[in-house]
Amino acid sequence: MVKPPTEKQLISLIKKLGITAFELMRKNEDIFLEKYAGKKMSEAACIKAMLKYPILIERPIIVKGNKAIIGRPPERVLKFL
Repeated sequence: MVKPPTEKQLISLIKKLGITAFELMRKNEDIFLEKYAGKKMSEAACIKAMLKYPILIERPIIVKGNKAIIGRPPERVLKFL
């Protein structure tokens, strides 16, 4: 089992991805729909939610140096590498 990222790692991933924390959240997950759907969330609140419920983190995330991408569709990974 893969260990969820720490707060520092998650913030670093968001920066490398060049997106907001909200954009990194999986919005079709039951936990998102139950607790967060329709709510205005700050960057800090999104990070806190993903740390509490790691299933909300979009994946897979591929990191290469100071850049990262979300590996969907799989063809993106090939172009990135």
